[in-house]
Amino acid sequence: MKLSPLVLGFLFMGLGIFFTSLAVRNADETIWNTTSMIFMLLATMEFVYAIRFFIFRFKVKQLKKKQNKKT
Repeated sequence: MKLSPLVLGFLFMGLGIFFTSLAVRNADETIWNTTSMIFMLLATMEFVYAIRFFIFRFKVKQLKKKQNKKT
């Protein structure tokens, strides 16, 4: 099954929100405990992947538009 970059971007954005909420719920008295930091690291990675997929979709769309103008 082939997923588009837009779908993957939203999937990773959802995972980033999920890991952020886990980190906030896990932070009892301070956010500097190990599990909160791991969840925030995972959330950051997921948000970066989501942004990269959105940018990739935008660039593919621009290339397709450029190719259609040439033909």
